[in-house]
Parts: sequence; C-alpha cells; structure tokens
Amino acid sequence: MLKVARTIADIEQADSISRQHLQEAVSYRAIDRLLIHLQKLLA
Repeated sequence: MLKVARTIADIEQADSISRQHLQEAVSYRAIDRLLIHLQKLLA
C-alpha cells in the first residue's frame, strides 16, 4: 500500500506521502479486490 502511495506522490512530484495519496492507494486496493471477487463469481 505504501509503495502505491509513494508512486502516486512521485507522479504528483510531492516530497512526501500525504493522506490523499494513501486514500487513493486504498481505493485502488478496494477496486482490485472487487474485480477479483467479480471474476470469481463469473467463473
């Protein structure tokens, strides 16, 4: 999660990881889990 947040911060050329970067990283993880769940349901 921190690696994703760091990447988001790097893209925005931020010196440090902010709460917003962490929230965005968490949202990507939630979307990833949802897609995995949906794939299992459709399989």
